[in-house]
Amino acid sequence: MKLGQAFPEMITFGKRRTRHFFSEDSFPVENSSFWRILVFPLILICGFFLLGARAFDLMIVRGAQYRELSEENRIREIPVAAPRGVIYDRNGVPLVRNVPGSNSSNQRDLTREYIYQEITAHLLGFLGEASQEEIESKKLEVKMGEWVGKMGVEQTYDQFLRGTPGKELVETDAFESPRRTLGRVAPRLGENLKLTLDLSLQKIAASELSGKEGAIVVSDPENGEILALYSSPSFNPNIFSDQLVTNQQEEIEKLLNEPSKPLFNRAISGSYPPGSTFKIITAAAGLEEGKIDKDTKIEDIGIIFVGPYKFPNWYFQGYGRKEGFLDLVGAMRRSNDIFFYRVAEMVGVNKLREWAKKFGLGSTLGVDIMGETQGLIPDDSWKRENIGEGWYLGDTYHLGIGQGYLLTTPLQVNFWTNVIANGGKLCRPHLSSRNLSDLSNLCKDLDLKPETVTLIREGMKEACSPGGTGWPLFKFKVQSSKFKDEEIPVGCKTGTAEYGDPTGRTHAWFTVFAPAFAEASAGEPEISITVLVEGGGEGSNVAAPIAKKILEDWFYR
Repeated sequence: MKLGQAFPEMITFGKRRTRHFFSEDSFPVENSSFWRILVFPLILICGFFLLGARAFDLMIVRGAQYRELSEENRIREIPVAAPRGVIYDRNGVPLVRNVPGSNSSNQRDLTREYIYQEITAHLLGFLGEASQEEIESKKLEVKMGEWVGKMGVEQTYDQFLRGTPGKELVETDAFESPRRTLGRVAPRLGENLKLTLDLSLQKIAASELSGKEGAIVVSDPENGEILALYSSPSFNPNIFSDQLVTNQQEEIEKLLNEPSKPLFNRAISGSYPPGSTFKIITAAAGLEEGKIDKDTKIEDIGIIFVGPYKFPNWYFQGYGRKEGFLDLVGAMRRSNDIFFYRVAEMVGVNKLREWAKKFGLGSTLGVDIMGETQGLIPDDSWKRENIGEGWYLGDTYHLGIGQGYLLTTPLQVNFWTNVIANGGKLCRPHLSSRNLSDLSNLCKDLDLKPETVTLIREGMKEACSPGGTGWPLFKFKVQSSKFKDEEIPVGCKTGTAEYGDPTGRTHAWFTVFAPAFAEASAGEPEISITVLVEGGGEGSNVAAPIAKKILEDWFYR
């Protein structure tokens, strides 16, 4: 065997040396035509095949995917906020305006500025970003980061006010900076909303309750329109718009931790013993059940004793005086407790509760803002379940004058006042008719006897006449084109409600309607007002002057 057949040998070509691994019988290395003719073309063919396969994969198999990714890198879709509908009062005065804002995505957006701030806060509500719960519940057709109503009218009528956002298609460079706009879909503006609210009355309500805790409800007795609804203390809803306040988070935390609970809407969510304003319902129950009539007289004996317990009349307790025999009108005029203790006893707790429910207690009235509570009408079963003892005659006495376990809202007091004012109809309170498909069904006739309405209305007129308890409205006059220098007849009921305060403080109530003509044919009432001042004292001294200010503004205009 030759050496070249067993081992590679080093062959030198000129000054170049290369290693040879072929035997002597193989093709000589220096024959490069072998590489040109066979090996190189084969390599090129394989390379082109691989490149073609890769191109096929990129362009055909996964082409659509990569085109989509390329477009996404080059084109951005930017949401364009829809201007929210403007909210107006009944006279066309705008209550809000749209201002530039931003959301959690730093996207361009619009938010609200509430022009009258604390004055309309509970009524209008405010805006906030849609929560995960709101989005998942499908109740709102919104995306994460969009502004939605969080309270009041903004929440109830959100679907009408919000509109439909638009969008812009923008071409961007590698640094995602916009280069040009490729297209735009304009947003659809939200619908404007006109409320039944009278801004002038709302301003007076806010001014008169300044520094106090309480609520005012003003309505049209004939149809349930809310003319004013104010809860004190209030809050500035603009703090929820980050473009309008500094130190937003601090302001919100302060608001949430405030002991007086300014976010709490006392007008529809607060539950209170109504005191003597409830005597309107006790009187109606007695008349409708045939237990009393216009000729029934009950003697004021100063105090009723039941075993070791005593139930006095307020006038005897405060001044040591009795008022003799009183009929219903006289008892309403003087808000005599003895008379209404006896009427409640005659009617009984079950019938009294039944009539209270007819007048709207114990359930929500359906006002078109969230948060309304139903209050409480107690009876024997409720007391056994919650207090652990049975119902006593003394409980019926307390119920008859609006005390004890009975709880109502200022809204409910206002609307049972309206039942007497409008001749016997319980209407649905509302700030807008936007959600009401059938306006003819807004009011339900309670089928009260004409005598019932007439006697209670007369008693309420007497309460605001000399000798009654509503002294601030005696001989009420306003220089107006309608009444000129004539007295404007008003019907009212005062209330001073104990609520277990250790210092003996009482809630001050006053509810009134006007004009209060003796006969419905003489004219319809235009306005009813209910005022509550928490821990304020006597209704006649504290709440009645506030109602008078509102009446003066209404009739002057």
